Amino acid sequence: MKKTILSILLLAAGLMPAQADNITVGGTSRSYNIIVPKNLGQNRPLLIFCHGYNQDAGWMQNSEFKNDNVSMEAVCDTAKFVCVFPNGIDRAWDTGGDRDINFIKAIIERMVTQHKIDRNRIYLGGFSMGGMLTYNAINKMADQIAAFVSCSGPSVVTPSSKTRPVPILHIQGTADNFGGVQPALNPWIKHNGCPTTDRVINSYNGFSGAKLHIWGPGNDGVEVRLLELKDKGHWICKEKQVYTGKEIWNFCSRYSLNKTTPNVRITSPATGGKHISFAPKGEAVFPDITITATADDPNGTVEKVEFYDGSTLIATCTEKPYKATLTGAKAAKHTLKAVATDNDGETSTATVEVTMQAPTTLTLSTDFKEANALPAGWTTYDSSERRTGYSSGYSSGCRVLQFTGSSKGFNYGLYFRNINGKAHQGWAKYGLSDGGTTLSLAPGHYVLKYRICNWNMADFGQVEVAVERRTGNTTIASQTYMPDINIGNVASNNFKAPAQQTFEFDIAEQGDYVVAVYSAASEWSDCIVGQLSLTANSYLATGINPPFTLYPSPFTPTYDLQGRRVDSPHKAGVYIKDGKKVLVK
Repeated sequence: MKKTILSILLLAAGLMPAQADNITVGGTSRSYNIIVPKNLGQNRPLLIFCHGYNQDAGWMQNSEFKNDNVSMEAVCDTAKFVCVFPNGIDRAWDTGGDRDINFIKAIIERMVTQHKIDRNRIYLGGFSMGGMLTYNAINKMADQIAAFVSCSGPSVVTPSSKTRPVPILHIQGTADNFGGVQPALNPWIKHNGCPTTDRVINSYNGFSGAKLHIWGPGNDGVEVRLLELKDKGHWICKEKQVYTGKEIWNFCSRYSLNKTTPNVRITSPATGGKHISFAPKGEAVFPDITITATADDPNGTVEKVEFYDGSTLIATCTEKPYKATLTGAKAAKHTLKAVATDNDGETSTATVEVTMQAPTTLTLSTDFKEANALPAGWTTYDSSERRTGYSSGYSSGCRVLQFTGSSKGFNYGLYFRNINGKAHQGWAKYGLSDGGTTLSLAPGHYVLKYRICNWNMADFGQVEVAVERRTGNTTIASQTYMPDINIGNVASNNFKAPAQQTFEFDIAEQGDYVVAVYSAASEWSDCIVGQLSLTANSYLATGINPPFTLYPSPFTPTYDLQGRRVDSPHKAGVYIKDGKKVLVK
């Protein structure tokens, strides 16, 4: 009786009642529920939404997508799209393989046949384990799905380089492992070429318990969004102001695989790059930044590509190659934009962020806050594999480890190792070009502070800390340290804080440098480094003194132009003494 009454109400509202159906996939009969608005018409969108673990399609549709104010049926009816709720096998999903990917593909084909669905406007989402399935589908179905949504379902994969930029909406309550969401989204933010700094809308839709984070637009105009729900747990939000069904549709409906606006991507520089210049006040100099982009138009031609630094126009290109150069940049975070305009006057924008920084103190470990990732600015090598930041998704090898013992010296540390045992074959370096960061040092006296311990070396292994030129690997200064703490190969072990070490060195010549840490010259030696900071204590005057004969002095150190201390400078040349350049005849 209740089912009949419900059917009558739905039909009165212009909706067909939700129906169950089956389809055979890989020899297995699979089932799903479907909502089809009355008078749907042709070439309408499709949303597929997957339930969580130990749930089913009916529960997803009738419990989590309904409240007293609105229902998913009403959203479908207003926007005229089909919504399918699939059933997982044994109320679960294959979040790493292809079994349920093939199920979703089969549903798409049936919906296209039965309801003349627009293949360019198909969207996929899920709750909890269904959200994990959604992330699994991105690399495998980005050519068929226009936008993806996860509600309380963590990412279980990292982007493939072959996957197009993809729009992603993630919805999560702060009482539901919220701290793990941002790290899971970071790889997708970078993959999409989105700015790494989010735009934040507090009290989203007038709801004080909602905060919307937006990264974008990135390449092809896509965004990554995180809807943060204060104090919400592991459930679908059904508040009047923030009804999940509406939020999903409002986000997805902005995207189509056959968009008519131009495609534009910034291919260089990568978003999140940093250029750091230690120099006397007002004397910081930053490198020129070449911005390159690709652009095409799916239904016409690209008339021009304009390059901006914020709102300042840098250059306009009317033909390929699309390229511009940012010169004379000041210390600030720069949002670089490429705006493509087609022959119909439609535009698309791609952006990247590049930071120019002129510090007196720099924390090199500021991004040691995401386990299983390699932070931006850092490069590691273990004699076999070279890794560059920012990258993530590592379960072994060089990466950031999160320590969870009840007593621990620090929360996060960068782990690296030396597999073959040869000297300088296991290292972590800050400032190499492939790490996305440059470190320019003016002549002066510097202090590097750090904490170091071993990870799995009960007998300990000596560590070398060095400052090197960025090109040529010339060592300017180095220091060795023997750790006295070994964590014991388990991140949950307790360990005390390693003593803070201080490494002082002088830079004699302006240039780009690298901070390097080497593990011992023994097989499988390792190191955990954390809490690094670099400070410029003083800067040296520039210029060269008149020629004179330089005599060695035990009280005033002398350096060559590579920054190496010279006790007896008998050879003719230019040296550094008392902070000034002097000529030895």
